[in-house]
Amino acid sequence: MPNTGQIVNKYSFTSGIVSFLCISAIVCVLWYVFMHADGVMKLYTPMYGFSLVAVMMASVILMVKVLDFYPFSPSSSEGGQRLARGLILTLVTLALTLVLVYGFFWGFIGKFGVAYFSPDSIVRSGGTGAEPFNARENASTAIIYFSTAFLWWSLVWDTGFVKWPWTDSTPGVRAWSKTCAILILSIITYVICFHPHVCFLFYPPQNKAGVEPWWSGFAGTGSAFFGLGIILCSLAWVVISDLLWEGFPWRFLCKGEEGCFARGLITITGCLALGLFTFVVLLKTMNVYWMEPFEGGQYTDAPYFRYLHTGEIAGFCVLAAFILKGYFNNWPNWTNSFVNATVRSLLAFVIAGVIYVFYYSPLSTLILGKVPGIAQPDDTPLVWTMLFLTVILVHTEFFRLWPMEPNKS
Repeated sequence: MPNTGQIVNKYSFTSGIVSFLCISAIVCVLWYVFMHADGVMKLYTPMYGFSLVAVMMASVILMVKVLDFYPFSPSSSEGGQRLARGLILTLVTLALTLVLVYGFFWGFIGKFGVAYFSPDSIVRSGGTGAEPFNARENASTAIIYFSTAFLWWSLVWDTGFVKWPWTDSTPGVRAWSKTCAILILSIITYVICFHPHVCFLFYPPQNKAGVEPWWSGFAGTGSAFFGLGIILCSLAWVVISDLLWEGFPWRFLCKGEEGCFARGLITITGCLALGLFTFVVLLKTMNVYWMEPFEGGQYTDAPYFRYLHTGEIAGFCVLAAFILKGYFNNWPNWTNSFVNATVRSLLAFVIAGVIYVFYYSPLSTLILGKVPGIAQPDDTPLVWTMLFLTVILVHTEFFRLWPMEPNKS
């Protein structure tokens, strides 16, 4: 007769698998309604749909990691309360997404400040490529880049600085102070890493508003996919260290769970170093498989695709980490933390590999209605990955895994 621990473990895995399959079905339905080429709304153009998903995920991360659910209750344990809380937070986040995209970026910043954030402003400016479809794609590209910068800073701040320097402040003060600090850092990151590329999307290039991409001389491309790949590779290690390693090794740098400056600084430096190393390793691996890329190359031969693909692979790893943490209670949970972290990381890489194979398989082409093959200019798995991650975050953070029992560890 199995002991109680075995019963609980079996229940957790069974309910986790069932919940994950249900969430996967929800993602498929949402994809068909909003993104599928033969679906209802057909938003996957791809940048327009990408921007909506990116802002939606950024809104969820803002609510969970930056505001710490302020002004709402940070947690709820009862089943009915979890359901009601999840519905309310989901509706608030959806409303925030619409306000940010159509109100803040399109209607405010794009109208009164930076024209390329608004399709209407781009069209009114005239010139080559200012027709509505291209204008919307270019505006969406800028929104994606800014959302990515915000996601990186939100997650790395939560992992490194945690509540520092507002550890003794009220939840409201801490929430808005963190939001302002992260926004300032996100703006700086966007201006340096992404703004030059967006300015050169137009003809003639907006060279008085933005410098020529400073990385083009050594990266072989002016595309900001170069910076996007590095940031996403770094983000993968932020998530892995936070979820699968339970904050190690960064948490050794200060006592307690409040965070400190040293922990934050080393977390940023360490994750960037790991991300850059991963970025280079992935590029070298692609060179072995596809040969060296060259400037002006198309599809897999294009340097910008190689840079983007490193970020796409990192995205699969992030998705795998959230699946393992959310639905399988971060298994294994043995007594040795180092062994736990090692096994979890290996499992996450294996799961990421399975997701990679699935996405580029005929099955994915059938289910998602995407362009078949790899390195297609009208397809990036980051859209599907972010949608999947957003649904997982909503289920695990807003609904607290309802109707599944919340994880105890």
